[in-house]
Amino acid sequence: MSDETDLFKSLVGDDVKPLALESRAALAKAKADAQAQETRRKAAEAELARALDPLAGEPVEIVDALALLSFQRPGVQNGVFRNLRLGKYSVDARLDLHKMTTDRARQEVYQFIKDCVAADVRTALITHGKSEGRNSPALLKSCVAYWLPQMDEVLAFHTAQNQHGGYGATYVLLRKSALKKQETRERFTNG
Repeated sequence: MSDETDLFKSLVGDDVKPLALESRAALAKAKADAQAQETRRKAAEAELARALDPLAGEPVEIVDALALLSFQRPGVQNGVFRNLRLGKYSVDARLDLHKMTTDRARQEVYQFIKDCVAADVRTALITHGKSEGRNSPALLKSCVAYWLPQMDEVLAFHTAQNQHGGYGATYVLLRKSALKKQETRERFTNG
């Protein structure tokens, strides 16, 4: 044995034994109520779905089938917005929402905008229809008008010209990617 062990035994003695610990409180497994657990699981799934799709949520205010949709973020030049409104920009991507449910349309719009930004699309066209003569006229149009301002990538939108669908379609101006901003900067600084 080592010197330390001998010293310890001489100080304490040989008849020392470790203390037996008794449980101070009986720990019973908490049985979670199955219904409460299911409710928490559904709430967590809904929260995750909202994080993945920020357009989900509140009820939409219905607009008239022949209403003019118009939105412009601060900082968008008036000339740029006027050209968008007049349909002077070439449409680089199109999305048709006809015959879709609102849930499906919401997912499609969200993914479409993300894909357009990833592909450096500046101007897109979303065809939603007017739904004139239906039980819920302009439902998808109302939803599009509600969803687009919620997305930071959308700088402006306006009801399309007649040749692109008129009141049943909307032009969307999207934020430039960092690469496109750099190209524009270089083009104008180098003359």
